[in-house]
Amino acid sequence: MGTVTIGVSIAVPEPHGSLLQERRAGFGDAAAHGIPTHVTLLPPTEVADTALTAIEAHLTEVAAAGRPFPMKLAGTGTFRPLSPVVFVQVVQGADACTWLQKQVRDASGPVARELQFPYHPHVTVAHGIDEAAMDRAFEELADFEAEWPCTGFALYEQGADGVWRKLREFTFGGSVVPPQAGHVERGSLPTSQL
Repeated sequence: MGTVTIGVSIAVPEPHGSLLQERRAGFGDAAAHGIPTHVTLLPPTEVADTALTAIEAHLTEVAAAGRPFPMKLAGTGTFRPLSPVVFVQVVQGADACTWLQKQVRDASGPVARELQFPYHPHVTVAHGIDEAAMDRAFEELADFEAEWPCTGFALYEQGADGVWRKLREFTFGGSVVPPQAGHVERGSLPTSQL
């Protein structure tokens, strides 16, 4: 029995995903081209390769219980000095991301796990590079904004070459995205969670 390293995330759509990936590479982050631009729901997790079928079934159930929601990124933040990361902030959709990641990691599911740090939805744009480049990422992307209707998430596997590849997408059970104006984050959660 072998193992694989998986992750679950919400992809940042085009043209924003490629733009942020190129900017990340431009700041000197060597891993940038192997990591699609995303908001993490399950960080890199090693699992038995025989568990993938159960994991996909679990993620199908999580997606079926979810509903589309507005996502908006704006401005930058950092986890320094605790962790060498600069990120673009999730300013709308954070509550829905938090609910989703809890469901993905649920203790009754096949990928139950504790997190090293408290969950904070974000889009990494610099990780583990020199401080001057981290500062540049923080400053140069401070005015960045993007928004889109989030309609699902995906399961990824990290290859032996370090590149993350999408295995499967999971679409939410509902079809209506709540309106942007006067939004209430609670409205993006399944009715059973309100």
